[in-house]
Amino acid sequence: MTPPRPEDQSRRYPWEDDEYQPRSRPHTREEPPTTKPTPEQQPTQPAPPPRKITVTRVALWRTRQLSSQAVTAFRKAAHADGAKQSGLSSLTYAVMMNYAADAAMAVALANTLFFSAATGESKGKVALYLLITVAPFALVAPVIGPALDRIQRGRRIALAASCVLRVLLSVIMAVNFDNWGLYPAALGSMVLSKSFTVLKSAITPRVLPPEITLSKTNARMTVFGLAAGGVFGLFAAGFANIFGSPGALWFTAVLCLGNAWLCLRIPSWVEVTEGEVPTSLRARPLKPKRQPLGRTVVVALWGNGSIRMLTGFLMLFAAFVVRAQTEGEPFLQLLLLGVIASAAGIGSFLGNAVGARMQFGAPDQVVIGCLTATLVATIVAAVLPGLITAAVVGLAGATASSLAKVSLDAVIQDDLPEESRASAFGRSETILQLGWVFGGALGVLLPTEYWIGFTVLSGLLACGLAQTILSRRGSSLIPGLGGDRPIRPTAVTP
Repeated sequence: MTPPRPEDQSRRYPWEDDEYQPRSRPHTREEPPTTKPTPEQQPTQPAPPPRKITVTRVALWRTRQLSSQAVTAFRKAAHADGAKQSGLSSLTYAVMMNYAADAAMAVALANTLFFSAATGESKGKVALYLLITVAPFALVAPVIGPALDRIQRGRRIALAASCVLRVLLSVIMAVNFDNWGLYPAALGSMVLSKSFTVLKSAITPRVLPPEITLSKTNARMTVFGLAAGGVFGLFAAGFANIFGSPGALWFTAVLCLGNAWLCLRIPSWVEVTEGEVPTSLRARPLKPKRQPLGRTVVVALWGNGSIRMLTGFLMLFAAFVVRAQTEGEPFLQLLLLGVIASAAGIGSFLGNAVGARMQFGAPDQVVIGCLTATLVATIVAAVLPGLITAAVVGLAGATASSLAKVSLDAVIQDDLPEESRASAFGRSETILQLGWVFGGALGVLLPTEYWIGFTVLSGLLACGLAQTILSRRGSSLIPGLGGDRPIRPTAVTP
């Protein structure tokens, strides 16, 4: 047997030495950061398909997959442009829930407060419906609006309190649905809803991200709110179909309770109101330390108020006309009202979507153009009365109303100092509600003939257009409330 060769130490490999340390490579790849991505940054993993393939399981799996994608897309849109960091997304959720509660209550009360009141069998019910519908706006504008404008602390608590009170009133309506206790509770709930809108307008400038403007912010919240109203309105209709109208009112109470929690989640910095200067509609304010509105803002307010008169008129007038002309045919009534409502809904989405993506160089001219378009549409509807022209008016009016509102927001942001913007938004909202009041009252009180209603409305819109144009030229039909003021008045120091 051959003995083993002695190990040659000169032929040992480097890594066989105990003191060996490998050389570091000159071009090493940088390791990725070890910080974990946020839940929004992590890609959503699709749910695996079911192991056993059946029609029901595949349908449920596909539904869950589409729902997950829809939620992801919604959260991405709601948090876009720094909305999550500024607190705008929290306010958006609260606004969406307010729209949802309004839609649910409207579905619950539609049969009792509208269809039974519109038959012409009881003039007292018609007057009662007018009170329920119009009084909230009339109360908010001259009384509640200025009172809320003076709230300097506790705006989040005020928003949440309005929602909690709506919970109580919704329960009262559900329990007293068949007696007169329903009517004052419905009136109070609508007043609280409009108070929420005024407070929201005052809070919005405090959560404005630096990446977007106030006009785009309001347009975005309106689109989200309309979508939420449509979705939860369908749920409320399902509850009403299964449990009756009281079931939809209990659903409304749940939505209002959830909205109260969402209001408390709005960031606390919306309470910082130091240095705010209240605004005044007059060219020469009667009270000291009031910021007068400039001429361009007044022009936008007159134009928007006139267009809101059209939307309030059409909402009630078209419904009453359809009810009167199709007596005893509920399915046909629902179908015809659906045509007009769909046209108005499409117009509102279209106007807000366009307004959120475009920048207008002359917002006051845009407002005048929108008002002119609505006047032309109503004149056509008066000459060619019918359902088709009413739907065209609904489409044109909703689109013009959305674009004009975006222009008004842009004017307020550009022409007023930052200290007065919150107050200006609250005041402008009450003025627009007053315009809706006047139009809604006309829609209930005028005869149920298309040509009569649209003829009267055309005359009023012509007066509004004349006042808007005169205000832009520095004149006015109403002294002190027109364009007889500087384009941009001097800022008032607090």
